[in-house]
Amino acid sequence: MMISNPLANLVCDERDVYEQLLPLQGADILELGCGKAEKTRAISQSGKARSITALEVDEIQHAANLHSNDLANVSFALGGAEAIPAADESFDVVLMFKSLHHVPVAQMDRAMAEIRRVLRPGGMAYISEPVFAGEFNEILRLFHDEEAVREAAFSAVERAVAAGRFELVSETFFSTPTRFETFEQFEERILKVTHTEHRLSPDLYRRVREQFMRHMTPHGADFETPLRVDLLRKA
Repeated sequence: MMISNPLANLVCDERDVYEQLLPLQGADILELGCGKAEKTRAISQSGKARSITALEVDEIQHAANLHSNDLANVSFALGGAEAIPAADESFDVVLMFKSLHHVPVAQMDRAMAEIRRVLRPGGMAYISEPVFAGEFNEILRLFHDEEAVREAAFSAVERAVAAGRFELVSETFFSTPTRFETFEQFEERILKVTHTEHRLSPDLYRRVREQFMRHMTPHGADFETPLRVDLLRKA
């Protein structure tokens, strides 16, 4: 297993990756750390999944998800990966889109055990994690350096595979394009998220803005975010 692949050159929307890798047709799906439920909605509207259970630990975002839920086959629940409120062998697919590194480090092994518990025999776990690289990451690390927790998340997956709890089916490296029309949009989408409180001093805020603005063009600021997907099968 590799935590990164500097030679990877695929640029695409993540939807292209998970639709290619996963057996979504008729599946009962669990999404851990669904956030604003953007991918939940996309998967639901594709019409492939039988059911989607979308968990979120951020109470503010969970309340917003409940308020806006108009998807017949989606149920939202409050909870984290380290204590999944579901019975054993309930799901065919478990999804984590850039959320394993948000699990407390001391609970990551427990989260992997919980994922295995709720998967049916032969079920698939799709774990997508950001690679600690790229120009956008250089902006983020000014106020929120995630290198240690991302390494811890990768190590937790490695341990679960080494212990025989999961079979590593594949590792996929790619980048997703991201555009911000203005710095204010970056501030709204990144600095003001409710799951993490970012308190920037005036000096740090200025440095973040200056570094962001170096990428600004008349058409906005474009970035490519490198990602790794570990596709696991329950052993």
